[in-house]
Amino acid sequence: MTKILIADDDRHIRELMGLFLQNEGFDIIEAGNGEEALSVLEDTVVELVILDIMMPLLDGWDLCKEIRSRDPHILLLMVTAKGESAHKVKGFQLGTDDYLAKPFDPVELVLRVKALLKRSRIFSSKLIHLGEIVLNLNTYKVVRGNEEHSLPLKEFELLCKLASHPGQIFTREHLIIQIWGTDYEGDDRTVDVHIKRLRQRFASDINHFYIETTRGLGYRLVVVAQ
Repeated sequence: MTKILIADDDRHIRELMGLFLQNEGFDIIEAGNGEEALSVLEDTVVELVILDIMMPLLDGWDLCKEIRSRDPHILLLMVTAKGESAHKVKGFQLGTDDYLAKPFDPVELVLRVKALLKRSRIFSSKLIHLGEIVLNLNTYKVVRGNEEHSLPLKEFELLCKLASHPGQIFTREHLIIQIWGTDYEGDDRTVDVHIKRLRQRFASDINHFYIETTRGLGYRLVVVAQ
C-alpha cells in the first residue's frame, strides 16, 4: 500500500486530506510540523509527502529543501494558502513536484496525488510516452514507430525532465540545476538555446507534444495525444 505523509499544523486539514486519500486506498501518516515530518521520514519509507508552507519549528520551504537533499526521488506536493506565482516558483526551485493552493477541492487533491504517482511509475519504467513517440531512458533514444533517433545528451535529459512532468512549469534556474548541475558557470540562456533546438527537431511532432513558454516563469511540455 502506498504510504503518504501529510505535514500540516492544521489538524482539521490533515484529517480532511487523510479521509479522502484513505478512501482511495492510501496509507496515511500525519505530522503537525516540519521537524515531526523529518522524524517520520527517518523511520518510515513513504512515496509522497504533502506539505504545508506555514508550519512551526520547520516551515515547508526548509522541509522541502531538506527532504530533497536526502532523497531526490520522493514525491513532494505543496498545499498552501500562499498561491501567488512567486511562491509557486520558489516551491519548484526547491524541488516540489506539484503545487496546490488553499482553499482546495479534496477531489482535486486526490487527482493530483494519483497523477504524481502515475508519472513517477512511468518514469521508473524507463519509458516515457509522448503520443506515439517514446523516450527510452535505458538507451537514450527517441523512438518513432520502428525508427530510433539519438539526441545530444543534454537535449535528451532536458526533454525527459519536461516530459516526466507534463504540464508542470520549470524555471530556467531549476532546469540549469537539474540538467547542468549547481557548478555550471554559464547562464540560463543555455536553456533557451536547447529548448529552441528541441522545438526545431520535433517541429513535425506538434500533434503529439510541444514545449510552451510561460512568460516570466519558464517552460512546460504539453502532451496533445497520449
